[in-house]
Amino acid sequence: MDKLSVMQAFRRIVERGSFARAAADLGVSPALLSREIKLLEESLGTTLLTRTTRAMSLTDAGRLFYDQAGGILDAVTRVETRIRDGAGAVRGHLKVNASSSFGQMVLAPMLPGFLDAYPDLRLSLSLDDRVVDMVEGGFDVSVRIRPTLPDSALVARRIGTMRQRIFAAPAYLRSVGRPEVPQDIGQHRVVGFLLADHLTTWTLHGPAGATVVLDLDPPVRVGNSLVLRDLLIAGQGIGTLPDFVSNEAEARGALVRVLPEWELPAPEIFAVTASRLGMDARVTAFLDHLRAALRT
Repeated sequence: MDKLSVMQAFRRIVERGSFARAAADLGVSPALLSREIKLLEESLGTTLLTRTTRAMSLTDAGRLFYDQAGGILDAVTRVETRIRDGAGAVRGHLKVNASSSFGQMVLAPMLPGFLDAYPDLRLSLSLDDRVVDMVEGGFDVSVRIRPTLPDSALVARRIGTMRQRIFAAPAYLRSVGRPEVPQDIGQHRVVGFLLADHLTTWTLHGPAGATVVLDLDPPVRVGNSLVLRDLLIAGQGIGTLPDFVSNEAEARGALVRVLPEWELPAPEIFAVTASRLGMDARVTAFLDHLRAALRT
């Protein structure tokens, strides 16, 4: 029995919560995986997993084996990564998750250069505006934009900060008038972002440290920043946009800033990895290219 392979299989089963999903990840049959774990349990003289038709759980021995095996596998991964890095090789399969708008506006333009630099690398990019379970999805890195991230077993690295400003189309403002103070926003048609923390409450920071909190009830609410941008360009109201979505439209005059001295709190751009993966060569290379893209 290949102990390292069985350790990897056992950890994948626990993290995926299913023999079938783990087998699919590893490219083997569930039956083979089941036999391997049975042989492992027989060699240890104890039960590691209890299974029913509906659920699977770790025994105390299984929890101990999972924790200790994880440390061994992480140590092996670190050694392999150092060797690969020393040889300048970035290869394997990198799975990345990001929001739809960030993926289209920031990641898509940088990917050709990244892929050209590492031709031996396979890439899977998943775009989802909702926060996904990294372990469940098998992702190596997830790019998340949040004011803060909750404590978890994941490792979050801040790679940038974005600005969140208020915009409208020039035609809309000519038609209904331009807000002069934050409180005027309540008299306008607001287009809101469904997944934002500030959908109905805008906390605006302005000159000399001033803060104004607005309670709003947007009549139009969408779950994608690019759709929101296009609605604003079409003159459908006033809304907030991150800079990576608004920059191009503002530069060509399709959108203008409303109350330019006032902004919402600036969210951070985080690169999130599962602690078991750390910063291997694939993730390091990807984040180096992403940081460069964010600086341009």
